[in-house]
Amino acid sequence: MAEPIVILDHNPLWPELYQALHNRIDAALGSLAARIEHIGSTAVPGLAAKPIIDIIVVLHTHHDLVSAIEALSGLGYRHEGDLGIKGREAFATPSGYSRHDHHLYVCTPDWRGYEDQIAFRDYLRAHSGTARAYGRLKRALAASHRDDRRAYSEAKSDFVNAVLRRARREDPLS
Repeated sequence: MAEPIVILDHNPLWPELYQALHNRIDAALGSLAARIEHIGSTAVPGLAAKPIIDIIVVLHTHHDLVSAIEALSGLGYRHEGDLGIKGREAFATPSGYSRHDHHLYVCTPDWRGYEDQIAFRDYLRAHSGTARAYGRLKRALAASHRDDRRAYSEAKSDFVNAVLRRARREDPLS
């Protein structure tokens, strides 16, 4: 059975935890990684979140994936496949870490979801009122969908899509 959804106040240590993970991953991947980003709610100052650091690595080409899987396995990450999201690969947290303290994803440079994740994060960083509203929504949904992560995620989708539409209007080049 999955752990219940718990939303916590923003922890000012989350960026430091991300940076420590980033440094390890960056050292292992070297030139394979075009970018390594802190995404998700823990990447937005002041935003309440599940206490899980989300990290995404963008490779230079899709041909780098096999080498990235090998490099990350050296850190103890186990490749889990795309988990139904084509273009983005998931990795299980190595032993020695809290079971759910971070999620690691690797994507190809053409995966459209990357741009959406960055746009959503950056919009919330720039619009604290929207971030607070998102935090309130997440707390309410965690209370009503405490043991159903799929329902929790689906219930957030209208809000997320509305923010992405606003973010695209502010950045017409995206």
